[in-house]
Amino acid sequence: MYFPVWLLPLVGYALLNARWSAIVVVPRLDDRSMQHPKEFSLLEDTTRECPFPYFKSIRDHQPVYFMPEIQAWYVSRYEDIRYVKKHPELFSSDVSRGGVVRNVAEDYRTEHGWKRVSTLQRTDPPVHTKYRKLINNAFSVKRVRGMTEYIETAVNDLIDKFINEGKADFVWEYAIPLPCTVIADQLGVPRDMIWKLKAWSDAMLAPGSGFSDEAQAIESAKLVVEAQHFFADIIAARREEPKDDIITILAQAEVIDAEGAAPRSLDMYELQDLLDQLLTGGNETTTNALGSALMLLLQRPGLMDQLRDEPDALRNLVEETLRYETPVLHLWRLATQKTLIGGVEIPEGASVALGYASANRDEDVFENSEEFDPFRKKAGAHLAFGSGPHHCPGAALSRQEIYSTFTILLHRLDNIRTQDSDEKFRHVPNIFLRGLEKLPVEFDIRNQERYFPNASVY
Repeated sequence: MYFPVWLLPLVGYALLNARWSAIVVVPRLDDRSMQHPKEFSLLEDTTRECPFPYFKSIRDHQPVYFMPEIQAWYVSRYEDIRYVKKHPELFSSDVSRGGVVRNVAEDYRTEHGWKRVSTLQRTDPPVHTKYRKLINNAFSVKRVRGMTEYIETAVNDLIDKFINEGKADFVWEYAIPLPCTVIADQLGVPRDMIWKLKAWSDAMLAPGSGFSDEAQAIESAKLVVEAQHFFADIIAARREEPKDDIITILAQAEVIDAEGAAPRSLDMYELQDLLDQLLTGGNETTTNALGSALMLLLQRPGLMDQLRDEPDALRNLVEETLRYETPVLHLWRLATQKTLIGGVEIPEGASVALGYASANRDEDVFENSEEFDPFRKKAGAHLAFGSGPHHCPGAALSRQEIYSTFTILLHRLDNIRTQDSDEKFRHVPNIFLRGLEKLPVEFDIRNQERYFPNASVY
């Protein structure tokens, strides 16, 4: 849960065991978790703001539940999700196989730009594998480890912009620009375009939010087409004059469609879809996780000081944040035949939603799962980045950005607090992504100088 709870200071023995004070101040689920799943809807404001009682109700009452607001079978438990992901022959990532539904945004995109094709997210092995190989090295643990100083520089640059003000909107002045800056550099796009990249990324994701009408969908499609033509020009330039960036790698890449087939270059449809996914995946998840991590610390007075005293725990803070406030609530699969999940019959052609945020609070896997504990053992067992062939390719980069942020932020800033003592921590309206609208904070300066610990999350 994200609602702030301020408890009286602990006394006696607990004060001598600061580690445990981080656990007891965690807010718990309200009585709504006792309700039946039918009494909830992700389209209703209270549930959208805090969906965790809904997810717990599903796990308790009907772990594989047909969720009417998304017209999909919702898989809520950890092991059931792992079963689905281990059987792509039964549950395909190619959700387009379920039939074509008219979409005005896609119609506009097809007419004025490049229609959507399936590359990474909406394919199964071996098709997925041929595309995944193209970007694996760009986001490998080895490469991210070598980017530590670069990321720490980006973190310090952003903090420098607001440190003397004593206040900032952490979401808009930090959590958005950091991953946007990094992905811009990796793609080979000028840094002065990060806000345009953010607008394009939002437009690419808008159709799945559940809160976009037809007029808004068209406006989003116009921005997507604008992005497509921008990237098409860069792709053409990189083919003529290669640079050390991901767009060059993709523009010059070749794939083999079948055994014995001749290698071929990627066509513009494939390139546009890959860049769409790299742009949205490269910033949205990290932005949301950064905001959530600071929110969770702000809700628990004293925890930031504890983490300063035990800096090694910051690695676990990253994992526990991803577990507890999962940035992507769920993603979809398609049942290729009539089958069973957790003893529930799923019809052929049915949509299946993998509830990552629910699975990450599964009581059978995570003890005291509804409590936020940055000292939790095995917090990294979460499914926030998926698993198997579709494990998020940018997971290592995202982890490093979050880890570098709090390693440096807690060193340079002190007494971080919300500007409004009654801050509500409102989230962007969305039924599958979870991120704060804003997070205005105040702080004192702890260390004015830039800080470079050269600390890798790995």
